[in-house]
This record gives sequence, structure tokens and C-alpha cells, in this order.
Amino acid sequence: MRKLRYFGLVVFVPALFWWAGCESGSREGTAGVGKLGPRAFFVAPQGNDAANGARPTVKGKDGPVATLERALELARQVRATNAGMPLRIYLASGTYRLTRPLVLKPTDSGLEIAALPGATPILSGGRPLSGWKAVTREGKNLWMLELPEVREGRWYFRQLWAGEQRLVRARHPNQGYFEIAAVPDAKPDSPWNVGQARFRVKAGEIQDWPTLKEGEVRAMTRWVESHLPVRAFEAANQELSFTKNSVFKLDPGDQYYLENTFETLDQPGEWYLEKASGRLYYWPRPGEQAEKFTAVAPVLSQVVRLEGASNQPLSRVAFRGLTFAHTEWYFPPGFDTGRDKVEVWPPPKASIGGFAQAAVGVSGAVWGEHVHVAVFEHCRFVHLGGYALELGRGCQDNTVRWCEMADLGAGGVKLGETALRTAEADMARGNVIADCHIHDGGQIFHSAIGIWLGQTPGNRLVHNHIHDFYYTGISIGWTWGYTRALATNNLVEFNHVHHIGRKSNGDGPILSDMGGIYTLGLHEGTVIRNNLWHDCYGRRYGGWGIYFDEGTTRIVAENNVVYHTTHGGFHQHYGRENVVRNNIFAFARDHQIQRSRNEPHLSFTFAHNLVLWKEGVALGGTWAGGPTNFLMVSNLYWRVDGGEIRFGKQTLSEWQQGGQDVGSVIADPLFVDPARGNFALKPGSPAARVGFQPFDLSKVGPQKP
Repeated sequence: MRKLRYFGLVVFVPALFWWAGCESGSREGTAGVGKLGPRAFFVAPQGNDAANGARPTVKGKDGPVATLERALELARQVRATNAGMPLRIYLASGTYRLTRPLVLKPTDSGLEIAALPGATPILSGGRPLSGWKAVTREGKNLWMLELPEVREGRWYFRQLWAGEQRLVRARHPNQGYFEIAAVPDAKPDSPWNVGQARFRVKAGEIQDWPTLKEGEVRAMTRWVESHLPVRAFEAANQELSFTKNSVFKLDPGDQYYLENTFETLDQPGEWYLEKASGRLYYWPRPGEQAEKFTAVAPVLSQVVRLEGASNQPLSRVAFRGLTFAHTEWYFPPGFDTGRDKVEVWPPPKASIGGFAQAAVGVSGAVWGEHVHVAVFEHCRFVHLGGYALELGRGCQDNTVRWCEMADLGAGGVKLGETALRTAEADMARGNVIADCHIHDGGQIFHSAIGIWLGQTPGNRLVHNHIHDFYYTGISIGWTWGYTRALATNNLVEFNHVHHIGRKSNGDGPILSDMGGIYTLGLHEGTVIRNNLWHDCYGRRYGGWGIYFDEGTTRIVAENNVVYHTTHGGFHQHYGRENVVRNNIFAFARDHQIQRSRNEPHLSFTFAHNLVLWKEGVALGGTWAGGPTNFLMVSNLYWRVDGGEIRFGKQTLSEWQQGGQDVGSVIADPLFVDPARGNFALKPGSPAARVGFQPFDLSKVGPQKP
């Protein structure tokens, strides 16, 4: 497998072509409107909003404007008298700090916002913090800022960046996690989906520190994390209580950690924000100088909002070469009620510290509704507190290509909704996410997804590189069981997804029940093929490569390579009439293939696959029923450790007598170097005996423009 390239090297090449298209007819901004090309307006940090938006080489009143908001205003003035005229806004290098999200409406259709050739403009939802003072508090030599807005309750944040680095909110423990000792309010027969507001810790982990009530606990259970503001600590019984309930039932052994108490501010690079006083403290790193140090704190939850309507979509807008940065979404007032309610299922509740799956209620820094034929190319979505990009209700035929999404509080792309729409205009469909690098997510909302698709059909996820998430790489569907679902006819092809559950730096696993790809509900016409999935780790259970969860129906998984998983290369909880063929499954820890429920129909057909392992067993879960319930045919199995291969308690011959794995063999497939991830076949491989067709993954991951 070849190394995947770094996106920064190619970000702005296409800008040269845009420049050529606008040079002759647009160089004078509001002056010189002609017939030679689209009208262009220019923005530069040294510009003047009293100017007319002309090229940066022109000074004074005929030069560029200083803000994107002013450029948009000028563009709209032209559009008012020139309906349908193509309009472009070009940004020079620099950071453009927004005090409110940039909002595009249907009347802005046809607008392009792009970087000048070679430029690196940043649209920031953050505020720079400088003017630090050296202070000593409780023997700690720190820097401090007074933030009156925090003290007055008008601002608060949970993230801080210095340059390209995310700074650490005071964390306890500094690395790793504590484990819950006991949960007084949870009995063995307590419902699994009802959370608690207290648990007991092990002696010495937590103390009744003076600033403990400034702190927040993040507790991980099953497949979600819970965000729990501290109420109190009772030292007598080591009980920590909270102002919110956990999402699901907490269990002894579940992991947790504490953030944001002064007493645990204990190493360089950490910071602590005190609501009561409005003081921000920072422990400087070696070599940093207070007078030169600037941090950025998030102010906005969204940088851009694309607000179309069902009867008048926002269409043909384009964003090229831009960076979107510095946002934070964190359960804002009204997120569960009223006009600001997050419309997801299950409905959110302010009394519960999280969402039931996939951090699904967390917003995107760039958010869209009823957006058609929009384009995001060569953009970066970085240093964000939520999802990077959300294209929800009625978003159709949009393309996201050659983009990087990194250092994400939640996930990469949210596409579609949890709602089952009936009107065609309200359905999200036909979108493309291609050649993107999506990585280092789940920084705050650990259960977030690299690419999440809800009730949305006909999308293409191709040639993406997704890695370093605590939960799932790609998730498709939002219907549990066999009722109506819309996630049909999706294509997942040539993606490289790895280090899911446990990150490449060794952190994790902290969650369970995950996969490289995870599916739910009806998937008629959906195909998962020619992908590379590896290094998927679950904590208590469920680190699978390809995971068909509840009700997954009529999906095809073919020509995939899956290796290094904790609980299995392939797992189907329950579903019907799925096809898993011509794949390579290798080196799962516990079992290679898992089936969790027997039902009175054909669950899946598993055919022409190569299965290789060195520990664990071939089959996990339940394998009751016969060929009418599941069908295994013409597969190759091999243990590299020389151990006995059994199918449950049966030999292959006994297994075949029951009608399973007819045509299958036990033989060394003769891979070139499977220990190093090279699954090419040597000459003379017996794989052909089971009908296996070699496939080429040399084009997996992002491709050059």
C-alpha cells in the first residue's frame, strides 16, 4: 500500500485557473462592470471597508475591502441590479475574525468565495488573547488574563489554541483515565439507557478541592461519552455528583477524567478558566514569552451558515482554498427547546450530558440547509469544537473534495438528518465527499464520526483518508430495525480508514460498539467496496472493521481489506439479505467473523472471502440455523500460528455436512507480507480455488486533482 500524501502541498493549485477567469473583466471591483467575466471583489487584512473592493494592488478608495462581510454586501448590491450575474469574492492571506456567522441566502446563489492564488485566508470564529501577566497562585508560576465577559456570564469556552496547537484544558489524570469504582443508583436490573448523576471513585483520585465545582467530568460508557458538570464531592464515601445525568447507565470500570480545576493545573501547556472570577490561567511552556504569546479562544459555534429554503434553495455557491477555524458548540441554552432546538432523534435533553449516538446533535462549523450544487474544494476545517461541515435538510448534489478536516471537537462531515422526510425537496441526497483527509477528531465529543450519513440516499464517499477517532470512521443510516429508511444507494469506495477506537498515539480505546464502517436499517443498492480498514479497537466489546448493526438490509461489501481489529473483521448484529464477498479479513484478536442474532430469514451470504488469523477463533456469537438463515460458501481459512481451525465446535468437514462453507478450504493463502499489511497474493496461491478475484487497492485514499 502506498503512502498517502499530505494535502497542504496541493491546496491552492486550482486558484491559478480561477484567477485567469476573472482577471480581465473583474480587476476593478465595483468599477468597470463588463461582459468579459464574472464580477469580482477583493478582501485583504490591510484593506478598507470604505473602498470599492478592487484588486489588492490598488490602494485607497479603489482598493480591497477589509472584511468578508463588506465584500458580501458589495456583491449583493451588484446582484440587486444584475440578477444572475456570477459573483466572486477573493481573499488575500490573513485571519478574518468574524463576530457573527457569515450567512448566505438563496439570493446569493452563484457566489464563489475563494483564496487568491497562493493565499491562505482563515475565517476564524475565535478571539485572540494577549496581554498576559505573570502571577503566582498557590505556589504555581503562571500567566493570567482577566476576562470580564466570563465573570459576567456572557462568555465561556472549553478550548484554547496557540498557533496550530490545541492547548490542554487542565486535566486529571494528565494521561490515561480513571475507572468508576461504584454506581450507587444503578442496580444490576437497572435499564441500560437510563443514566445517573453520581458515582464513586477510588480513594485518592478526587479531592474536595476549592475549585472542584468549576470542573467537568467526561465519563465513557458503551458507545457514548457524558459531559457532567460537578455538583459536589463527599469525601466520606468518595462520591462525586453532577448537575446532569449520564446518557446511559454507568457501570463500575467505566472510564472517566476531570477537566478544569485549578488544583489539577499542574504541567506546562495546560490552562484553567475560572467562571467565578473571569480569570484565565496558563502554565507556560519552556521558551514562551508572555509579551509575545497569543492564544485564540472560540466565540462562535458556526463560521458560515448556508440558509436555503425548500421552495428556493441556495444553489451553486463555491468555497475554494479557505480555512475555517476556531469554533465551539457546547449545549447552548435552548438547544433542547424552542427556536434553537437541535432537531435530532432521540430528542435532546438539557438534563442529560450528551447524545445517544454519534454526538449527532453537535453542529457543524459550516452549516447548510436546502443547499444545492455547492462546492467545497481545497478547504481546511481545523481547530474546531464540533463537526467540521454539516449539510442537512434538503441538501442535494453538493461536492466536498480535496479538503482537510483536523483537530475536531466532534467529527468531520454530517450529511443528512435523523428525520425521515417525505417530500423530495426536504431530503438530503446525491452528495459527494471525495479525496478528503479527515483526522484527529473526537477531541471533546469522543463519540463523533469521521463521516456520518443519516437518512440520505444516493451519496458517494470515495477516496477519503479517515483516521484517529475514538468511535466510528464512517456511519450510514439512522433506522434501527426493518421499518422505513432512506439510506439507500450509497457508494463507499476506495477509502482508507484506520486507528478507530484507539488513536495512533496509543490513546484509547475508551468506547465500545464501533466499526471502521457502521450501518443501520435498509440499504438497498448500497455498496461498500475497494476500501482499506484497519486498526479498529473497542474497549469492552465491538471493535469491528465492517459492522452491520440493527436491521442492516441488502447491502453489499466486496473487495475490502480488513485487518488488526479487536473483536472481528466482520460483524452483523442482525439484518437480512446482505452480501459479503471477495474480501480479506485478517488478524482479529477475539474472533474473525461474528453474527449476533438468529432470525427466520437469510441474514447474509458470506462468499469467496479469505480469512487469516493468529489468535482467537473463527466464529463468534450465534451460528444457529441452517443455510436459509445464513450462507457461508467458498471461503478460505488459515491460522498462521498453526492452531486448529474449528467452526464453533465443528471441523470444516462437519460444518460442511450442515450445508455451510461448501467449496471452502483450509489453506495458506500465500500473501506476500501480511504482517506488514501487504495482502497481495504470491504465485500459486490457493485463493483461486474458492473463486477469489484479486483486486487493486493502489488507488485507495485521496487522489491528486
